[in-house]
Amino acid sequence: MSPTDIFGCLSKIPLLLNAESRSISAENPMGEKGGGAREAPGPDNPGSEMGKGWKIRPCITLGKGTTVTLADIKGPGVIQHIWVTVKDTAYRNCILRFFWDNEETPSVEVPVGDFFCNGHGLRCKVNSLPIVVNPTGGFNCYFPMPFRSRAVITVENQHWEDIGGFYYQVNYALMDIPENAASFHAQWRRSMTSRNCPEHVILDGVKGRGHYVGTYLAWTQLSDGWWGEGEVKFFIDGDEEHPTICGTGTEDYFGGAWCFGETYSTPFLGYPLWQKEPGQVPKHGMYRWHIPDPIRFAKDLRATIQALGWWPNRKYQPLTDDITSTAYWYQTEPHAPFPEMPPVQERWPR
Repeated sequence: MSPTDIFGCLSKIPLLLNAESRSISAENPMGEKGGGAREAPGPDNPGSEMGKGWKIRPCITLGKGTTVTLADIKGPGVIQHIWVTVKDTAYRNCILRFFWDNEETPSVEVPVGDFFCNGHGLRCKVNSLPIVVNPTGGFNCYFPMPFRSRAVITVENQHWEDIGGFYYQVNYALMDIPENAASFHAQWRRSMTSRNCPEHVILDGVKGRGHYVGTYLAWTQLSDGWWGEGEVKFFIDGDEEHPTICGTGTEDYFGGAWCFGETYSTPFLGYPLWQKEPGQVPKHGMYRWHIPDPIRFAKDLRATIQALGWWPNRKYQPLTDDITSTAYWYQTEPHAPFPEMPPVQERWPR
């Protein structure tokens, strides 16, 4: 038994590490030691009568068409927790990007809402281990994100107006990183499946060594009846026609059964959103974290999901549905370039 195993699942909490805690927010935008709460209030600031050191600059405004650097950190270190809240206008109109170790292309490129498992431009509560969304729209991410020389986090506002009230906090530790620690990645995709090809590609073109740790889907159902008969498939290290890992159905992959029946949110799997408003198409949100069971690859990885329902004769019906996905994985750098992010009007929910 390892010395740390005697403490169980919280084994590392008692251990003293050679690390320094830091935090970036609008009140300490550079994460400097002793650098928080330095803003001096102007006459119109709510804290003008209290003076410097109180709640003077808790948030920022994202100017239309601008990219704001939320964090620029010199490593080595690891990002441990990210908290964000903003009005839902930003959920599909603003893009988060994370860059590790001076790479030119981002390792994370996802609309703000989808990164935190709130697709469709809608809020819903998520009670999982790495992603938590609390009332009302409190976005939290606990995926550890190691970096060796530098970490940069940006947000781009592609909305046609300024977006005020963007609150954020990035907690991290400055510390040495093990040689075998891989870099965190997340990628967003959207497709309209067709009767000729009722398949959505969750992830493709990944090159290198790593492991896949999560899937989030925001599924817009465009047909009546059951929509989730399709299987999730993982093509690993040269698989072509046939995958190494093949599920048995959409609700099965997300830990449910028999057409879901109701929403749920658990540490590793969830179906937190089912919405069917009068005059609107049904919308579904689902997540699956491969934390106890990461999908490991040595050379390459591809993941897909089918969109299948039923014909009246009990044969599979290929569906035309609107599916967006966020894939989460760790891998060695450098990574292959991502597909081009669709323009803002092609990301808007139905």
